[in-house]
Amino acid sequence: MGRVGVLLLNLGGPDKLEDVRPFLYNLFSDPEIIRLPIPLLQKPLAWLISTLRAKKSEDNYKEIGGGSPLRSITEEQAEALEASLQSKGCDAKVYIGMRYWHPFTEEAIDQIRADAIERLVILPLYPQFSISTSGSSFRLLEELWNDDPYLKRINYTVIPSWYERPGYLGAMAELIATELDKLPDPNNAHIFFSAHGVPVSYVEEAGDPYQKEIEACTAGIMKTLNRPNAHTLAYQSRVGPIEWLKPYTEDAIADLADRKVETLVVVPISFVSEHIETLQEIDMEYREIAEEKGIEHFHRVPALNTHPGFINDLAEMSIEALNSPSVPFSAAVRPPEKTKFYPPERWEWGLTTNAEKWNGRLAMVGFLALLAELIAGVGPLHSVGLL
Repeated sequence: MGRVGVLLLNLGGPDKLEDVRPFLYNLFSDPEIIRLPIPLLQKPLAWLISTLRAKKSEDNYKEIGGGSPLRSITEEQAEALEASLQSKGCDAKVYIGMRYWHPFTEEAIDQIRADAIERLVILPLYPQFSISTSGSSFRLLEELWNDDPYLKRINYTVIPSWYERPGYLGAMAELIATELDKLPDPNNAHIFFSAHGVPVSYVEEAGDPYQKEIEACTAGIMKTLNRPNAHTLAYQSRVGPIEWLKPYTEDAIADLADRKVETLVVVPISFVSEHIETLQEIDMEYREIAEEKGIEHFHRVPALNTHPGFINDLAEMSIEALNSPSVPFSAAVRPPEKTKFYPPERWEWGLTTNAEKWNGRLAMVGFLALLAELIAGVGPLHSVGLL
């Protein structure tokens, strides 16, 4: 096969407090995270949001030690995967490409180029596909490939998602069973799956398969676990006033408390590494909500991290991909569900629904631009003396 590599894709996270604001800026600069009708406004809006959210985010990171452990855990996963591949007779080098912080995807590609890799597996560390996670990374990689003659010579294959793999489901079920068996009455605990949410419009307008894959993944884990426990799926981490997938985690916890559930075992289903959304949002914020609502026992299943069964499954997945026909970015970015990144919308004159939607968007953009200028103290209105 020549020189073989595996590229692990992940979100990234700030290593220290000084990284929080630029990390947020990179995150909200991505059009797959915030979708605007006017691309030129993407970066000013990202600057505004990152500036407004920086202090609260910094406070959250302080609560977990002053930075995200995501990079170090992903590096441990890469080392474990490389060792597992070697043990299976596959001499492959594993690279890490983060979307919004170091080591950036572009840095990983530079190293892949320097190592003269000839065969590459592109493996997102997101079990379920979403436009805003794997899709965003695939789009970036596709742009890099299109602009680089050397990359076009690499024989690569993309793994879009892997939420149904028996090895992954088995590892998740094992972690849940271990947590349940610590309890005095394991069968009476309520298993609570908390997944990262996405805006409803991603699913209903853009065809994002994320919700379907999360629901199928939850069902697969429960089937593999084979325990009589009741379970709930909810969604966390929503941002802004728009509607996200429901039920929201905090609302679902309150509902279970009203139903007199006493013991929760929380499973971070869409995360394979510990980071801010497990260590702070679940372990602190949601634990506090549960206690305030009267849920006496709150337990959290750890993320997979370097679980041996999980790492073994990643290795087997990579070897299967190397021995299978190549899957290009075009197939991974637009899977069978026909995911659309920007649903085409036709402008209509007059008092039509579509025109009103665009009028509302433009009004919001104008308001955000004004707010950004008021915060920054510079801009076109200042230059002409209106502010």
